[in-house]
Amino acid sequence: MTLQILGVAFSNFVRSVRMVAEERGVAYELVPIGPGSKDAKAVHPLGQVPAMNHDGFELFESQSIARYIDAAFDGPRMTPDDLQAAAVIDQWVAFTATTIDQYLMRRYVVPYAFYKDADGNTDRTLIDMTVPGFSKLFGALDKAVSDGYLGSPQFNMADCFLMPILSAASNFPEAKEAIAASDNLTGYMARMNERASFTGTAA
Repeated sequence: MTLQILGVAFSNFVRSVRMVAEERGVAYELVPIGPGSKDAKAVHPLGQVPAMNHDGFELFESQSIARYIDAAFDGPRMTPDDLQAAAVIDQWVAFTATTIDQYLMRRYVVPYAFYKDADGNTDRTLIDMTVPGFSKLFGALDKAVSDGYLGSPQFNMADCFLMPILSAASNFPEAKEAIAASDNLTGYMARMNERASFTGTAA
């Protein structure tokens, strides 16, 4: 049975696990299941996406799915064999999937896209609380990609988690400005925008 990734294409976490599959050369089917739907709740206790089905083996949570895809199929892995190098990648995957996702997606991108006042204008309450921390956050990310990729000179799993978030955030002015002011991040995004796994999961 072909690997099935369950979720919606616009989800940054769905895109992350799709990128892992594409980087690993694993054939998969994207099954369009919305968060909170009956089908999503059949796999995830709270109906969140992504979820996965592989030969009847069901799994939820993007980090677990990404690690399963990386380990279950033949070919070069996306995490190093060296214990300490692998731990650094795991660190950045976890930090991106928790802190960076909450900061840039939930507190910045989502309000820009969906939070409107009675007149239909963007409700900037949460955005304006979040933007003052951009200098520290983007400074840390700029340093983290200084060797070429996130926490490493080689492309790795952490990049699959970071790039969908950075791409979404860059559509809005404050994040776009912060990225443009960060030389390493600017180069990083340029390299990632040429990567087939990223361009191929744009929708």
